[in-house]
Amino acid sequence: MKSPLALLALLAAFGQAALAQEVKLVEQKDKQQVDVLVDGQPFTSYVYWSNQKKPLLSPLRTAQGNIFTRGFPLEKIAGERTDHPHHIASWFNYGDVNGTDFWNSPPEGYTHKGKMPYGAVKHKSIKTINGGNGAATLEVSSDWIMADGSKVLQQDETLVFRAAKDLRIIDRIITLTAQEKDAVFHDSKEGAIAIRVTRALEEPSTKPEIFTDAAGIPTTVAKLDNTGVNGVYLSSEGAVGEKEAWSTRAKWMTLSGNVRGEDVCVGIFDHPKNSTYPTYWHCRGYGLFAANPFGAKEFPKGNPSKKALNFTLKAGQSETFRFRILIHTGKLNAAQTEAQYQQFLKDVK
Repeated sequence: MKSPLALLALLAAFGQAALAQEVKLVEQKDKQQVDVLVDGQPFTSYVYWSNQKKPLLSPLRTAQGNIFTRGFPLEKIAGERTDHPHHIASWFNYGDVNGTDFWNSPPEGYTHKGKMPYGAVKHKSIKTINGGNGAATLEVSSDWIMADGSKVLQQDETLVFRAAKDLRIIDRIITLTAQEKDAVFHDSKEGAIAIRVTRALEEPSTKPEIFTDAAGIPTTVAKLDNTGVNGVYLSSEGAVGEKEAWSTRAKWMTLSGNVRGEDVCVGIFDHPKNSTYPTYWHCRGYGLFAANPFGAKEFPKGNPSKKALNFTLKAGQSETFRFRILIHTGKLNAAQTEAQYQQFLKDVK
């Protein structure tokens, strides 16, 4: 007799297969992006715009078409925070590779001074585009460029976009290869696979913040209006909310809430084959949702000894990391999320 969890996983797999939708990839070279369409409707785009310091998945939408990533700085929306202009939709990079900061590198039009020089992840090529029923595959390559112009890492990535009724999935299989020198990921909280969410998925807060009005003018607000703000984090280990979940280790984390009348559960899944599994979590109540496999010393709950990892790829060495972004219309409890996680392990080896 199958366990309740096994039955849930079987139902999750059956439901996704039975309700699969057509996923199509449309390359627009002039716009420097590849659009992802589900049954003809936009889901997201892989964008490699020249005015950005890394490729993005922007924006991210639910199965009902609701955008749940923050608009700023690409679009100024009344009521949204205007902090951290380098937090754009969804991305992958890191805060300290050989003393260069890829995470905080500001987009065009914004300047801020950091403790380290800034680097950039530059899209190099699209190798494969394949669409189909239930899933589409995009293979791309990027270069991690140091402040002095040298190449420290090559990133070869397979993105698999999956779609079924009430469900959107992005699998990111990322292979990093050190170039002529060793690549050292010095411990930093700033990383690595991340999503910046809309105001509704933040945790309620009464701290003063900066918001924009309808004209796009930044305004300091002494006390936040928490109307419609209802985000809640949940980890595979049972941690609830930023206070409990931040800096812990877990195989998955979800952020749940209601966006414009739609119940939404967004998850990031780590994979057991990742050498730093289970990942640390850089999940903030103000809307940053990130899994950080490299920042050990900076996450005291998951690493009480504060021992540094300094994850290192020797010159010429490669390592592959596997992650899933899950976007579910409707609420998911821990058992249902675990069933989705088990499906991830079947889909991505």
